[in-house]
Amino acid sequence: MFEQRSRYYALDDASLTTADGSSIAYKRRRFLPDGEKIPLLVEVTVTEGDRLDLITARTLGDPEQFWRICDANNAMNPSDLTAETGRVLRVPVPQF
Repeated sequence: MFEQRSRYYALDDASLTTADGSSIAYKRRRFLPDGEKIPLLVEVTVTEGDRLDLITARTLGDPEQFWRICDANNAMNPSDLTAETGRVLRVPVPQF
């Protein structure tokens, strides 16, 4: 259902049987991990014009892994992480 690099890949599959007997497949809910417990690769200071996908491409080599930086910084909204110039972001050790 999801690519191996997806944050949802490792979640358990589940299904719901509706009143008419049909089945709806879904992934179980993903809870955010405790960012302070995620192993740290490096810390990066946000500069003017930085975007999370660009930071992720530079540090982890894959812009689609931005969610890993979100997790390491306890962020639900990715754009919050680069809204303030000078903010220091935790970049986790890649786990591909």
